[in-house]
Amino acid sequence: MRILSPTAARRLSCLVPLTLALLLTGCGYHSAGSATHIPANVRTIAVPVFATHSQAYRSEMALTQAVVHELDTRTHYRVLTSNTADADAVLSGTILTQTSVPLTYDSTSGETSSYLVTLTVKVVLTARDGRVLYRNDALSYREQYQSTQDLTGFIREDPAAINRLARSFAHALVDNMLESF
Repeated sequence: MRILSPTAARRLSCLVPLTLALLLTGCGYHSAGSATHIPANVRTIAVPVFATHSQAYRSEMALTQAVVHELDTRTHYRVLTSNTADADAVLSGTILTQTSVPLTYDSTSGETSSYLVTLTVKVVLTARDGRVLYRNDALSYREQYQSTQDLTGFIREDPAAINRLARSFAHALVDNMLESF
């Protein structure tokens, strides 16, 4: 049997608790899908058309369609597009605000050259038994778009911006629902 020197014994007595502390605390990383907010018994999610408190046209449809598409393509859940009793969970959303404000101006004409559209959305994922599985009362997303300067060939640019924003929103929402980050 080998006896340790007093210096080696001190080092070892400090090293053992430190090693144990590091092993027990972990780093916080986990594999994808392992920290889901959605219980394993949920197989079907209903996504009814989002409600809206804004005066904007069709933004609720763009958001709903993007969320349904994202859930269909990225998850194993069966997605229903209406709130039915067959669903294990219901994802409801409400557009709280939608604003479109001038962002940049043309220095020669003084006209607006780009806008910033901002949506604030409340989402709640509720299990069949009424338990809230995921909730965010103020998801905020922004998208910039250029305005058309040629009024003879005027094309509305804001619907395309809303569609881009809806895709970003849906991707982030599904990430948030699936992961605990």
